[in-house]
Amino acid sequence: MGQVSEDMVMHVEKNKQVCLAAYPEGMVTQQHLQVKQVRSFFVLKPGSDDVLLQTLWVSVDPYLRLRMLESADGLYFNTFQIGQPLSTAILAKVLASENPNFKVGDEVVGFSDIAEFVVVLKGTGLSKVDVPGVPKSYHLGVLGLSGFTAWVGLNLIAEMKAGEQVYISAAAGAVGIVAGQLAKLKGCHVVGSAGTDKKVEMLKTQYGFDDAFNYKKEQDWEASLRKRFPNGIDIYFENVGGNMLEAVLQVINRKGRIPVCGMVSQYNQEWTQRDGVRNLMNVVGNCVRMEGFLALNHAETWPQFLKEVTGYIQEGRLHYSEHVFEGMESFPSAFVGIFEGDNIGKTLIKLEGVEGQENRRI
Repeated sequence: MGQVSEDMVMHVEKNKQVCLAAYPEGMVTQQHLQVKQVRSFFVLKPGSDDVLLQTLWVSVDPYLRLRMLESADGLYFNTFQIGQPLSTAILAKVLASENPNFKVGDEVVGFSDIAEFVVVLKGTGLSKVDVPGVPKSYHLGVLGLSGFTAWVGLNLIAEMKAGEQVYISAAAGAVGIVAGQLAKLKGCHVVGSAGTDKKVEMLKTQYGFDDAFNYKKEQDWEASLRKRFPNGIDIYFENVGGNMLEAVLQVINRKGRIPVCGMVSQYNQEWTQRDGVRNLMNVVGNCVRMEGFLALNHAETWPQFLKEVTGYIQEGRLHYSEHVFEGMESFPSAFVGIFEGDNIGKTLIKLEGVEGQENRRI
């Protein structure tokens, strides 16, 4: 008679989660989010392929604001539900596994609820952190979806070529910093915009941009762009939308390309209140290709991206910045800070010292 396999049961007395407290109308605030402590029981059944994780790092991203809309009609994801945990990319340690691809102690990245302990059913979407010589947290930033988004937008959507004129908005953010450096490494002339003088100086001195400007100080954006692109813009990496897009369309070259990553300036407004773009006919007259994209739709190119960008980092040719907060309680302030312009590079939550856990087989 064969041995009967036992379930693995884990009890966590205080499992902190980040939940949606209310749907924001207008600017998101810390009051729209709630950090809860809940008692959690996890059961892993033999042969289930499920994986139990302890979260070590949490990714904080602007697009999560769009998932706080009461209705996601026309968008590409489901909305968060009031009282339920938000979800995002995490880096975590495997505490227990019924999946042959992951063993106890492995460190992995994937998408899950924002909580100190989670179960990922069948290990779906998890991958091991196994790139030597770089900080592990980079797998949520420059070697994660942020970096991949920059790489896909420039190489696959815009089909960037050496010598082109490239403009990056929100250039000091997690995606913009990578996009600007990738364009420079390709041999392009690169200009970025950011919201503080400190960020502008960092773009030029630390990240190799040819020029940058403070969009809060220089409010005639068309003039700012014409000054820095006397021969026009070939590629605009779109992170902002609204009036910035309108200014770019006045300066874009014939057959210019606009990979649309996001439109963060519009995230805190209902769509009927967002800025309209009055000069879209310039897209027609200049034969401009403007294309929205989701990086994960190009997942087959991930190995190529990872090899290329890892090489740049290890060679010291690409640099990155992280804005790190400590503890799950800091998530609301970290998230709101993105929209207030507080971050430079990737915003992350670092977790450690979780208490009240007990696991056993029964």
